[in-house]
Amino acid sequence: MNPALQQLAVEDLSLFGRDPWWLVVVKAVFCFAFLMVTVLFSIVWERKVVAWMQLRIGPNRHGPWGMLQSLADGVKLMLKEDVIVRRADKVVYVLAPIVAAIPAFMAVAVIPFGPAGNEVSVFGHRTTMQLTDLPIAVLYILAVASVGIYGIVLAGWSSGSTYPLLGGLRSCAQMISYEIAMGAAFASVFLYSGSMSTSTIVEAQHDRWYVLLLPVSFLIYIATMVGETNRAPFDMPESEGDLVGGFNTEYSSIKFAMFMLAEYVNMVTVSAVATTLFLGGWRAPYPVSSFWEGANHGWWPMLWFVIKVQLLLFFFIWLRGTLPRVRYDQLMKLGWKVLIPVSVTWLMLVATVRALRNENYDFQDIVLYVGGGVLGILLLSLLADVFRDRDGRRGAAPAEGPPPFDPMAGGFPVPPLPGQELPPVPRRGPRRDRELIVSGGVDALSDGKEADGGV
Repeated sequence: MNPALQQLAVEDLSLFGRDPWWLVVVKAVFCFAFLMVTVLFSIVWERKVVAWMQLRIGPNRHGPWGMLQSLADGVKLMLKEDVIVRRADKVVYVLAPIVAAIPAFMAVAVIPFGPAGNEVSVFGHRTTMQLTDLPIAVLYILAVASVGIYGIVLAGWSSGSTYPLLGGLRSCAQMISYEIAMGAAFASVFLYSGSMSTSTIVEAQHDRWYVLLLPVSFLIYIATMVGETNRAPFDMPESEGDLVGGFNTEYSSIKFAMFMLAEYVNMVTVSAVATTLFLGGWRAPYPVSSFWEGANHGWWPMLWFVIKVQLLLFFFIWLRGTLPRVRYDQLMKLGWKVLIPVSVTWLMLVATVRALRNENYDFQDIVLYVGGGVLGILLLSLLADVFRDRDGRRGAAPAEGPPPFDPMAGGFPVPPLPGQELPPVPRRGPRRDRELIVSGGVDALSDGKEADGGV
């Protein structure tokens, strides 16, 4: 990072920590209210959009156009009977929803709603449109997001039931798998911006957003953020078909509502992080910023930020209404065999480009070197596949027919492939063909007598 950008980062971070205590409380309450209002709107919006996709009406009873439906659902959940199962570990059982919900709110503390150098007036005091910032703000987001998984795991363990435990273990394995690729996607942004501060990362996108410079990192993060939030089509911890309800099967009333709240707050948080790291943060889009100089000043940056977050939330809803739930082995295969290798390879490529740029290489030379290396790797992999297939065909015995059917191939039930036949079902005895007997007829009476005589 050049000295001018380093100085900018220091000046931006020096603007934080000077607000009076009451203004810090006001900004914290605003962040909490922003998340709550966005969640209430997102629930209604999701039900409306999915209903529109499925040619239904959707909620239309509570409030104008059904806009108060989520508020009515929250009141209904709070008034329901709060049940604690007998075999549950009561302390952990009660604390698990709190552990899942609180970290979801903490991540928004370092999200910039506006430029650090553009202070706004709040009750006569000038302040930045961000609660705080850290030199390692993105690592702070990763840390608090990782704590939320403990609430889900503890909820499944403390319920004293098998199905919630399986749901909690599934969620733990899923989030660990997808956090690795997410961290690699973040590392590409760190290399390009030269900082982990969220305000500095947004400032570094003043001429071009990182979604254009790092498209692979953006796509990887989009896939990982869906897996991190346990949303469809990656909602395996809550799959009703095989786990009844997942980790929250034994929860009811306000505790169940807190799990639902944590899921939607996590959706808003990961959308805000994607906006900050890849979509220019609070910056106005290109057509607006080109002819309007005041688009990135005052309170206007908050409008652009909210619009981008809502577009990403619509993407979540679109996926839920479009794609079916994937199988668990497919979910793990995507995380470990696709996302992690692609993210690590892309990170090495970005690091190579940044190293060449720091050595003052021309753009044409960088494209030549990187493109030559990529083509060489692809050529070597192609040759390896060709020789491996040739050796396999040379040593393979001629196939006489389709392989025998194994109903538990891979560790899970699978249907037979074309050409395979199901194995015979064992029966208690030989099957006898019986003629149709009219109820109350002579044959029925004789069968009854024979049966009585035999007894």
